[in-house]
Amino acid sequence: MTSSNRPKKVDFKKTRRKPLTDTSKQQNWKTIAVSFTGFTIFGIVAAITYQGYLETRVSTPFSQNKLVSNDVDSSMLWGSYRPGVYFGLKSREEHPLLTGLMWYLPNQLRSLSDIRHFCEIGDNLKKYGWTHHDGRNFGIQEIEDGSLSLETSFVKSDGEQQSAWAARIDVKQKNPTQTKTTVSLIWYAAFESIDDGFLNVSTAGDYPQIDVASFSLGGMKIKLFNNDVGVTTEVSTACTFSNSIDKVKEAIVETFAYKKDGHSIKYYLNNKADQASCNLAAIMVTFQAPGSFFITLDGTTKPAIDAGITSKQDFQKNLNVHKQKFTEKFNSIFKLDAKGFTLGEVAFAKSIMSNLIGGIGYFYGSSKVQSEYNEHPINYWKAPLYTAVPSRSFFPRGFLWDEGFHGLLVSTWDVDIALEIMLHWFDLMNLDGWIPREQILGSEALAKVPAEFVVQRSSNANPPTFFLTLRYLLNNYRDQLKEPKRLESLKKMFPRLQTWYSWFNKTQHGEIPGSYRWRGRAITLEEINPKTLTSGLDDYPRASHPDNQERHVDLLCWMQLASHVMSDLAKYLDRDDTKYSETYKYLSNVERLNALHLSPRTNTFADFGLHTDEVSLRLVESQNERKWIRDVAKDPKYQLVDNVFGYISLFPFLLKLLPVDSLSLKTTLNNIRNPEILWTDYGIRSLSKTSTLYMERNTEHDPPYWRGQIWMNINYLILGALNHYKNEAGPNKDLAQEIYTELRKNLIDNLYKQFQRTGYVWENYNDQTGEGKGCYPFTGWSALIVMIMAEIY
Repeated sequence: MTSSNRPKKVDFKKTRRKPLTDTSKQQNWKTIAVSFTGFTIFGIVAAITYQGYLETRVSTPFSQNKLVSNDVDSSMLWGSYRPGVYFGLKSREEHPLLTGLMWYLPNQLRSLSDIRHFCEIGDNLKKYGWTHHDGRNFGIQEIEDGSLSLETSFVKSDGEQQSAWAARIDVKQKNPTQTKTTVSLIWYAAFESIDDGFLNVSTAGDYPQIDVASFSLGGMKIKLFNNDVGVTTEVSTACTFSNSIDKVKEAIVETFAYKKDGHSIKYYLNNKADQASCNLAAIMVTFQAPGSFFITLDGTTKPAIDAGITSKQDFQKNLNVHKQKFTEKFNSIFKLDAKGFTLGEVAFAKSIMSNLIGGIGYFYGSSKVQSEYNEHPINYWKAPLYTAVPSRSFFPRGFLWDEGFHGLLVSTWDVDIALEIMLHWFDLMNLDGWIPREQILGSEALAKVPAEFVVQRSSNANPPTFFLTLRYLLNNYRDQLKEPKRLESLKKMFPRLQTWYSWFNKTQHGEIPGSYRWRGRAITLEEINPKTLTSGLDDYPRASHPDNQERHVDLLCWMQLASHVMSDLAKYLDRDDTKYSETYKYLSNVERLNALHLSPRTNTFADFGLHTDEVSLRLVESQNERKWIRDVAKDPKYQLVDNVFGYISLFPFLLKLLPVDSLSLKTTLNNIRNPEILWTDYGIRSLSKTSTLYMERNTEHDPPYWRGQIWMNINYLILGALNHYKNEAGPNKDLAQEIYTELRKNLIDNLYKQFQRTGYVWENYNDQTGEGKGCYPFTGWSALIVMIMAEIY
């Protein structure tokens, strides 16, 4: 090897890096500092950006592609979509035209509360509610107010002029022999803002008239006709401004002027606003009862009066046609005559169903929401909601878990309305799959809500009862759902159902696989047992000291139902159902259910958690205050809360999870039938009389709610389960049949009796007397009595 080919010897000493000078050291440290600062700033910016993303995620819609089109079918544009007022019609729009009725007795007018407008329990009306309503074309309502009876009715026109309607208000004295009563009726039209359109009112023509210029609907005319020849009326009008639609009554009263007539005072409307700023127009007629008045709305191109719907004869003819169609449809669906019900009982059922259907409202606005990442509540996006309401007087807004029960009766009457309601609800789903459980959209809805219930928190669920509606539809209307529009609705809804289902599994799971826990419970100093509002059963007793180890048997059963329905729906839509069917099998495993929730001591199902029975309210007094606070006399321990038996204990039975020959089914049936536990002559009470919290207050100011009262939604599920087990061969078949027959009769007899006695269906019923309790009218899920009468489950 030549020297030129030899590898050169490297002098490592010579190749070492030269020592850094002070200047070089400074430059490197500067570079490091700048880099570190840059990374730090980048990290801070990224963290702030991500935090901002988390904060806005709660109010980000699931998709910009909405399930519901903004273009409403013209036949459904107008309706009685204002359930919170005694009578009013409204357009289904983002910026609607609203119309409504007020009335009062001039000789008895002492304050605003004497003017009837919003449905108020404090008005003490003997009766009000729809006797007939088909959800589409017409409605008839009866109102009894002191010595007066009012009938309000409306009919929408057919054919080309579907945007026109006529309404009638008949006022009579209940006792015609008494001195005639002077009555004032006010019919008004309003926009929520002057940006939505213009109004003008006049008495220049033959009839008082409100001219409407709507930016969305165009020109319209609203006319008021005195329909009774010989009835003398005094007419006055006003056009004014209202800065909030829930303050319409106050705005109209501000226009009142008066004149003395002997010893009495006569009020009349008086224009007090510039017509250019008028978003509220009203016509008042004062007369001596009886009296009858028509109100018509029509477009300027084809007046309703030319369509023949304003004369007394033609209006009644159209009303009778729709009423007859309603009766024929009702009889064909529910078949109550064939089941031996009296004419009075059938009329009762028609009225109750009509009140649920007539209580379907249309709302627009945004909820107040808050997630764990938001320091303060923020606005949800603005959206419409077409939904039934639990109570026109007390809850005239949408409730998520109520609506699943409503959907059972609504879909029995009109599948398409039920599907449209669901589409609206699922358009309110956010990116994560959460739907606010209480919908407070618009100023009218907000006016009825206590401040502490306004904000909806995204960690909180509500029972997914829409799966009850979907199960019912798939079981009973499978062929009808194949109609293209209906099938398309289910297909569009399915991705959101998947996300909703996943949201429950991500956010409401328990610590043990296969278990679930309602979020939203927290110990307070005032409550004996922390409420679980998210479960829908509010103050029903659960573990006394909520923590992450809790397991809630009702939520597990809801998720079992959801898995079953998702599997069935996926197969119906030709989708892969593997995930749902496997979860359904897993959650339906009786051994796993028993291991998580069956008490070996009582053989009943119960929640699990950190619990003690030794909790009570103790009075604490000081110089400045006197209050009752929670007192724990004995340390809690982890256990099944099996000292409590009631609705929660029934859930595995309600959703038909128990084998027909199981001992737990036998125990459940015996406990239902036991008068010392759940049985009453009026229905199944919510909590056993043996429970320490039976009919006990939860706080000083919080009376019992789900602690013994009889609730119709759960009684309906009980009858559905009994109907299932009485038709299944097994050792408990005869007992299920016996309980079913007696319970169904008790419920029907009591609700009909209370309706006759009070004029209303109620929120719940007293387990000792059967008397209606809570708010009224409550023709939300209490209207399921119609399904019970028809034996449709």
